[in-house]
Amino acid sequence: MTPVFFFFVFGLIIGSFLNVVIYRMNTARSLSGRSACMSCQNKLCWYELIPLFSFFGLQGRCRNCKAKISIQYPLVEFVTGLIFLSLFLKFRNIFFFSLPIFSITYLYYALMFSLLIVITIYDLRHKIIPDVLSFTFDVLAFIGLFFFTNSIFYGFSPHIPSFFEFLSGLLVALPFALLWLVSRGVWMGFGDAKLALGLGWFLGLSMGFSALVLAFWIGAVVGLGLVIFSKKYGFKSEIPFAPYLILGTLLVFIFNFNLFNF
Repeated sequence: MTPVFFFFVFGLIIGSFLNVVIYRMNTARSLSGRSACMSCQNKLCWYELIPLFSFFGLQGRCRNCKAKISIQYPLVEFVTGLIFLSLFLKFRNIFFFSLPIFSITYLYYALMFSLLIVITIYDLRHKIIPDVLSFTFDVLAFIGLFFFTNSIFYGFSPHIPSFFEFLSGLLVALPFALLWLVSRGVWMGFGDAKLALGLGWFLGLSMGFSALVLAFWIGAVVGLGLVIFSKKYGFKSEIPFAPYLILGTLLVFIFNFNLFNF
């Protein structure tokens, strides 16, 4: 099995678990319970739980009651697989240089992007970011300041962060906090400010603001398209912003897209 295939499959498996987290979060269901059909509650067999392939093998319907299975399942699995594959390609030089350093680096960033995937889908579904997710991401991002460099390599490198590295989270979160404060929560939710705090520490100041700019560009284009081409949306419609912010973060991180040099 080639590393490329291995990390893609690894991402598919993790993506399947992330779906469970998304659907069961803030419900009475445990994350360790067996998966069941959302319509008839029939317990799923092993061959109905194969990431990506089961959805197409079952033609997108429950084997028992024939109810439609949400397209979210294969999409989250596939996107997670692509992100996990992209992380391997980003760190492949470390992989061939030092497997222990690669393992620490890869697992940290795989965990961080897994959290961001859950936040993205949960925000799209419920238009809210659970504090437990944003605070967990913020804490891990702050800890990462001491163990990972916010450079083009993002490799494992224990160090004492600079003053600006400490400030990066606060400065990236500041525009969101001000928008929330001035509009009293109408223009921007405070959950976006909490998320941006961690993204600033995660990416660093320059890359963090690059992700922010990309997020507003993408959000403006998509939002305008929804207003023009969809009857469900108008200029006053509430559209979650965290998915755009996270997409900007992904593009900046994977492709080293940096609009600033500070």
